[in-house]
Amino acid sequence: MALDPSRTPVLVGIGQSIEREAITTAVELAARAAEAALEDAPGLREKIQRLSLVAVSFSPVSLTPATEIVDALGLGDIAREATTPGGNSPQWLVNRACEQIVAGELETTIIVGAEATRSMRLCDPDRDFLQAATQDRSEEAGPQDVVIGKSIRGMYSAAELEANLIRPSDVYPVFESALSAKLGHSIEESRNRIAAFYSRGTEVAVKNPFAWFSKVQSAAEIAEVTAVNRITAEPYTRCMNSFPNVDQGTALILTTLAIAQAAGLADQCIFPWSGANNGDLVPSERTDLGDTPALRAAAVATFKAAGVGLDDIDFIDLYSCFPVAVEISAAAIGLALDDSRGLTQTGFMSFFGGPGNNYNAHGIAAVALRLRESGRLGYATGNGGVLSKHSIGIFGNEPPSQPFVLADTSKEQEAIAASAIEVTLEASGDAKVDGGTVVYGRDGTPTAAPVIATLTDGRRVVAAANSEMLPDLVGRSLVGETVRVTGAHPPTYSI
Repeated sequence: MALDPSRTPVLVGIGQSIEREAITTAVELAARAAEAALEDAPGLREKIQRLSLVAVSFSPVSLTPATEIVDALGLGDIAREATTPGGNSPQWLVNRACEQIVAGELETTIIVGAEATRSMRLCDPDRDFLQAATQDRSEEAGPQDVVIGKSIRGMYSAAELEANLIRPSDVYPVFESALSAKLGHSIEESRNRIAAFYSRGTEVAVKNPFAWFSKVQSAAEIAEVTAVNRITAEPYTRCMNSFPNVDQGTALILTTLAIAQAAGLADQCIFPWSGANNGDLVPSERTDLGDTPALRAAAVATFKAAGVGLDDIDFIDLYSCFPVAVEISAAAIGLALDDSRGLTQTGFMSFFGGPGNNYNAHGIAAVALRLRESGRLGYATGNGGVLSKHSIGIFGNEPPSQPFVLADTSKEQEAIAASAIEVTLEASGDAKVDGGTVVYGRDGTPTAAPVIATLTDGRRVVAAANSEMLPDLVGRSLVGETVRVTGAHPPTYSI
């Protein structure tokens, strides 16, 4: 099929920013990245029709950060908007913009995102990350940027909220326990498995000028429990967690091939070939805690829409907030953890940095920059919530054989919604553990041991351990074991 250059989307401008010393803001970092993208795509400043901002969750901003960035850039009276929270947002915005360009509804847009969490922490060390990220500001008075996007469902069920299983650093280890049980791995074996492929991420990070850390670490160093590399929640050490305490920004400029050619930028065009979006249930409602059918469906649909397979992909960046997200994403496309192509182009969020909702934009940028140099195709994934929202894209340094396709995953989404398991807030009886973890405080002592388990009647329950049980649970996986659950708000369990 012949492509219409006026309706063929291309990624033509890429900019990134980082601040390691001075106090800065998310707006300033986003504007710096945007200026770099505009310098990368000269002649397009006057063509920008819209600025889309990835939601700033951790860093304090006004109700109009997108407008402030537009003003700082001097872009005039263009459309400006901001997304709802979600680490899938950058790729979701790319997918949306590509659809609009193909439809003739948009010509040139800039997507920006940033977090100034390091600066915020220096100025306000007691600020709570989770509270900041989940704050509802919709009722605040005054003008606001247009907000786009929505959560498919809330991140957590009432049962998870009551059991305080709400911090991603606690929930992802629960998913990891389920995956490790399927693999037949103990907690120690899981830690070593993760450390093996995470160590390769450090080798990538040291080559990335926008990475926060620039030190190669061995698998043994990542797995070893020390005062600095403490256990956060089994099996994860600190080095296996996303590192959000960074000041980083990104900007991506998308336009039509016709406009890029007219500006003399054809040689640096990266072509979005296909994309997909999909969402999953809250954790306790999922059939398999060690997998996400929403991610799998989105991945399969993206490859099918592009008409290519995994062997055709040269560069890969998998969303890496926590190791299990990488593992499940790799499994969804049949990618081995030790694949010679690697799993990241940035260095993973533990070593590159995890700037809130905006990491995926850095992943897209890194893939695109690699494609400018060599190869043919790249693959990038974004994940929002707790493996809840998924957006995926395939990019090429050559035009696709057909216009960009946003794959339809509505049937898969319906099937996922229909598979929801009933979750109860009170229970009495035996339950088989589907996933669980032991959570540790900063002093290295266990503080909680939540589990998600299935009662004999098929209902799910989220239960907490009595504090006196915690020492006996250290280093022990309960997945597959039967526990006794009693009570409500939240239920507790005994073994």
